[in-house]
Amino acid sequence: MHTPQKMPQLLAAAWPPRDWADVTVLVAVSGGADSVAMLRALVALKPAGEGRLVVAHLNHRLREDADADERFVAELSGRLGLECCAGQLDPASLTEAGRGLEAAAREARYRFLRATAERLGARYVACGHTADDQIETVLHRILRGTGIAGLAGIPAARRLSEAVTLIRPLLAARRSELLEYLDRIGQPYRQDRSNLDRRFTRNRLRHDLLPHLAEDYNPAVGEALLRLARLAGEIQQVAARRVEQLTPCAVAAGRGVLLLRLRLADEPEYVVRELIKAVWRRQGWPQRAMGLAEWDLLVRMLYGREAIAGERAAKRMLPGSVLAEVVADGLKLERSAPSP
Repeated sequence: MHTPQKMPQLLAAAWPPRDWADVTVLVAVSGGADSVAMLRALVALKPAGEGRLVVAHLNHRLREDADADERFVAELSGRLGLECCAGQLDPASLTEAGRGLEAAAREARYRFLRATAERLGARYVACGHTADDQIETVLHRILRGTGIAGLAGIPAARRLSEAVTLIRPLLAARRSELLEYLDRIGQPYRQDRSNLDRRFTRNRLRHDLLPHLAEDYNPAVGEALLRLARLAGEIQQVAARRVEQLTPCAVAAGRGVLLLRLRLADEPEYVVRELIKAVWRRQGWPQRAMGLAEWDLLVRMLYGREAIAGERAAKRMLPGSVLAEVVADGLKLERSAPSP
């Protein structure tokens, strides 16, 4: 475990200040311990330069103390001499989305952060996810069923848009270390009582399943899951590099793409599946309804192994109105034109 007073140095090792000294960084702060610790560490590390730190807070208005959280973040920002950009949501908009409340709130939060960052011209959005969040995420994905990408867990960085990168500089820190750091510097934070609500899956994982696994199976279960995520991430990086090399095997064809069978014949199915996913993303086709069964179907069609009632399956309509068609050279993917 790292020394609590060295928390800024731990953050600096993950995200060197020279990388953000001259740009605007939007710091996502809920008021909870993780994000407040990140904010204080970033302020302690902020080097001289043209860049600035700006605080962002989205009030979901889902809890009775949400307004108090917003006031706390605004007051903390003021004491630190930082601008605070706060937004508020209509709770009804989350339930109307037709998805789970947690997922809808998360998507709304990232939309707010992306829009705020773009308005300010911020290069980075910093979020306070910790190693504990990584552990819970990987375990949750294992229980739901996942692949290599899912086992890799939360990425340390990802693009929110062409101009904005989301960065998570505390993924190597445990939550207990952040609490010790805040205690040492005398920094209060807000307690989110919903974190104790067992109706939420993540809370049951955190308060029930993980302690049970640690007590009855492996005291180092957290470290084991972190190690699994790291190794899966390394495999994912290797696959991503190979997919990039195979990009010429996917050529434009009408309104879609043709995957060339002979050029891909000797590639592992995992790599081919990742290539198809990459093509799908580049085309901007919807992925939400695409699961492992659909990706595997496309691999089988590419290799000519998919059959229905004893006959070769030449065409399949997939989610998002994408037509997959077996042709002489391989597999053609094309999205149906919208109706006039």
